[in-house]
Amino acid sequence: MHKNFLFDLDGTLLPMDLKQFIELYLKAFCQKFAHKVQIDPKMLVKGIWEGAAAMGKNDGECLNRELFWRALNLHCKKDMRIYEKDFDEFYRNEFVAAKIATRTNPYAEKTVKLLKSADCRLIVATNPIFSKAATYTRIRWAGLDPNDFDLITVYDNCSACKPNLNYYHDICSFCGFSPESAIMVGNDVDEDMCAEKLGFDTFLVTDCLINRHDKSINKYKRGSFEDFYNWLIDSGY
Repeated sequence: MHKNFLFDLDGTLLPMDLKQFIELYLKAFCQKFAHKVQIDPKMLVKGIWEGAAAMGKNDGECLNRELFWRALNLHCKKDMRIYEKDFDEFYRNEFVAAKIATRTNPYAEKTVKLLKSADCRLIVATNPIFSKAATYTRIRWAGLDPNDFDLITVYDNCSACKPNLNYYHDICSFCGFSPESAIMVGNDVDEDMCAEKLGFDTFLVTDCLINRHDKSINKYKRGSFEDFYNWLIDSGY
């Protein structure tokens, strides 16, 4: 029985229409900041994407947070980091505009309660391209309490992103367990199932499946989040 559980957030713990979520998020973000920072909305959105791309290429040289702000500043040709606290306030407030693209799954909460009662370590292994404020807000949208997790990956505690295997190496190192003692639960074939290469067990959640390259998924344990919960029960948790 596994004692260490890594859960993806977007599309796994928090079911969502990813395309709609991104559209609503960026619209609300621009409404809040484009005038405030005196930047064309399209330029601001491109800067956010440039920051995300920079984090995705992080080779461990520094925290993702540093690369995000460096890329955003370079693209916008000004010091955007002076607005960092304002960004976090946005994620605690106006970000709610994107919530309608998400929904709760009661089996996520049931699973967390079940595994906590079994004294398992729980980790939100979401791609760390967002701040703590943005990530904790989405966890709450899922009907979950951030305090129930032993680690939540965010842009200021990680120096790699999925599918870079260093991301998973770092989680193991930080938490002090081996991949063989853990399972990665996620909906993205590329970003989540790649953990198997290090020795992780995996479960592919198919409610909001992402399979960009139409890979065969036959080798993975898979099913809905409800199926995952029932698999835990059948496994003796």
